[in-house]
Amino acid sequence: MDTTILGRTGLEVSVAGLGCGGHSRLGMARGESEAHASSIVEHALSLGINFIDTARAYGTEAAVGNAIRGKRDKVVISTKSSAGRGGKLLTGDEVVESLERSLTRLRTDYIDVFNLHGVSLDQYDWVVKEILPALGRAREAGKIRFLGATEGFGSDPSHKMFQRALPDDHFDVIMVGFNLLNPSARKAVFPLTMAHNVATQIMFAVRRALSQPSVLAEVVEQLIERGEVDAGLVDRANPLGFVAAHPDVGSVVEAAYRYCRHEPGATVVLTGTGHADHLTENVASILKGPLPPEILAKLDEIFGKVDSVSGN
Repeated sequence: MDTTILGRTGLEVSVAGLGCGGHSRLGMARGESEAHASSIVEHALSLGINFIDTARAYGTEAAVGNAIRGKRDKVVISTKSSAGRGGKLLTGDEVVESLERSLTRLRTDYIDVFNLHGVSLDQYDWVVKEILPALGRAREAGKIRFLGATEGFGSDPSHKMFQRALPDDHFDVIMVGFNLLNPSARKAVFPLTMAHNVATQIMFAVRRALSQPSVLAEVVEQLIERGEVDAGLVDRANPLGFVAAHPDVGSVVEAAYRYCRHEPGATVVLTGTGHADHLTENVASILKGPLPPEILAKLDEIFGKVDSVSGN
């Protein structure tokens, strides 16, 4: 497993991180047991992954906690609490209560990276005023090592919240949506994170549009209609056929992971699944080298202006 430094935290982490949310939630989204989910975490550890991202909302914290018993000092745990729930903003004390419950489920007395989950632009001022002071006190008490934030990529695909938040420099780590269909973080986010040595968790590297050809075709049609993709540059029947056809590329999914892994500004690329063999394949893709320059150039020509979709 290749490793890197998690920005200014100084933590050494695997370049592949296990994402415990998404459509799979370690298999629990399709009815698998908590024990099965724990086995996926254990398999990730056996592959050399030491960065695990979960959240209260995913329902997978307990599965992670079971899997890391006796190995806590070998893993870097990232978890989250929302800044609002049910249309109501949470107080700092309520977020700290969520943190305490996460500690219990994860069977640990500290969280390496505690994130505010899916922060929107209109929540940001409240987060700074009301929630961050409370989390600062929890950090002083040793319950949190580093602070993070995640965006709602589906509702904020052009990263407006992070463009507002990152210059204020409150967060050590962020989770940002980035993929070959919407690379807008390259200009909107990564220059800011690199300037402040803020680490990035890359989410949405592969979602439905990059794993299901029918969804990809629908998304590309939407982008053509919006004027973000030039119809003359793309094969509408097989938009990424040129990627899969390249002799140095095994599949579109492989290319999508490689695209994210080797992007300047990307720290950890998250991958999530409920199948051990699928996880092995995804990690192998992340560990491959950069995509050929001609593929990168073509992708940028086609999708370089896109900032309106997540690929979910």
